[in-house]
Amino acid sequence: MAEAATHPLPTGQRLIVTVGIMAAVLLQVLDTTIANVALPHMQASLNATQDTINWVLTSYIVASAIALPISGWLADRVGRKRLLLISVVMFTAASVACATATSLGEMVLFRALQGVGGAFIVPLAQATLFDINPREKHGQAMALFGGGVMIGPILGPVIGGWLTDNYNWRWVFLVNLPVGIICILIMSQFMPEGEKHRRKFDMFGFSLLAISLASLQFCLDRGQQNDWFSSWETIIEAGLAIGAGWMFLVHMVTAEHPLFDREIFKDRNFATSVVFMAVTGVLLLAGLALLPPLLQNMYGYSVLQSGFLTAPRGLGTLFSMLIAGRMTGKMDARILVGIGVILMGYSLHMMTGFAIDQPSRPVIMSGVVQGLGLGLIFVPLQTLAFETLATRFRTTGAALLNLSRNIGGSIGISVVSTELVRLTQVSHADMAAQITQQTIPTADPTLLQTVAPVAGPTALAFINGMITKQALFIAYLDDFKMMMIITFAILPLLLFMKRGNKADKTPMVHMD
Repeated sequence: MAEAATHPLPTGQRLIVTVGIMAAVLLQVLDTTIANVALPHMQASLNATQDTINWVLTSYIVASAIALPISGWLADRVGRKRLLLISVVMFTAASVACATATSLGEMVLFRALQGVGGAFIVPLAQATLFDINPREKHGQAMALFGGGVMIGPILGPVIGGWLTDNYNWRWVFLVNLPVGIICILIMSQFMPEGEKHRRKFDMFGFSLLAISLASLQFCLDRGQQNDWFSSWETIIEAGLAIGAGWMFLVHMVTAEHPLFDREIFKDRNFATSVVFMAVTGVLLLAGLALLPPLLQNMYGYSVLQSGFLTAPRGLGTLFSMLIAGRMTGKMDARILVGIGVILMGYSLHMMTGFAIDQPSRPVIMSGVVQGLGLGLIFVPLQTLAFETLATRFRTTGAALLNLSRNIGGSIGISVVSTELVRLTQVSHADMAAQITQQTIPTADPTLLQTVAPVAGPTALAFINGMITKQALFIAYLDDFKMMMIITFAILPLLLFMKRGNKADKTPMVHMD
């Protein structure tokens, strides 16, 4: 048994390994959203219903959530390089299988396998980037990593829409094959062997966490269509999520060898960063869930046009990540995160001022400001999280950060979608109560001229349609306001974080 610590690689080898790792990260992150726009085409091809086709997305999310927590234990057991290679091979093979699926059952199975393979890629890649770069380059490494993680969900719908429109939905998965092969070749040749050390696997703790996460994902994903707690399915799923989650927390505190080493949560920076990352997931993924439907349903943009209008958000993110990568280490990272939170909140304030008949300029400007904020949050936050964390916890820490971001995103999407429906009903009821024959001319003199030639129920349907459109738009603005409040509410968390100049450099044990 020999001891081995992680060492930075020579510049040339480091660049090659980084290219291979980031290509794998982009593959995984793109696939979280790239299939969404192709669902209607898959539905017809696979003879699925509107309800069952959503299992294509649900199976991927649930499988990924269950597998993600054990990435640290597996990396310690088989080695980070071997696990990353296995993950990319599995992800690529499952992608090809998805492209050849002929039934919904096959697609759901292959998407679940794809989710398991993809779950390990992001935390392993993040931990590897920390290890192969010298300490002074950690900020730039996280800027590059963050670029892939943050840009992927934004580019996914655009690329997926283009492939589906110009070819067919199967190319959404086939495009992963050449990139996956290149990743495998680069990493097998140039990536250094990872260290290993043996530790017991907490099967009971993992089972509890898996039940809790799977139940939570099913509850959030299917709650809207089941009308939430009016359905026994949602009640059972919520009960399992809470019960198993509580048992897991108790087990974590009392077990001799828990799934996650308790010492990792004693690091104040890391523990606070986990909460911060969950909120970042809410802001990133919930915003992406709201904006494209708003652009398409309210303003009449096509899928591709709405994709291009959200692209400036990605450009802002890339720009601010480059700045943050250079500034991290030269100034207090907490200040950068604070500026990012303020920019993010201000962008959401800009979105609450959208008008129903506006040009595209306000959408682009708010997107750029939001992108600048996200970049300034993500990069220094990653650096703060790992700055005082022992090197032996890096893979597990990366997995927990990614898990918190995914859970935050799932909760955020569910909450804003539910609130959108509820607020639309509230606004519709408020406005409908004010509409009478006497108030129509006062509200809009041209409306009476439009409706006057039309008689009876048709006129009422016309007016109701206009009210519904206005109510939906108001609900979107209220959702943006809610997200703005959440954004500013997390600022005080920065007071719990410390800059941290020394990390525990405890060497890892290498099993020959």
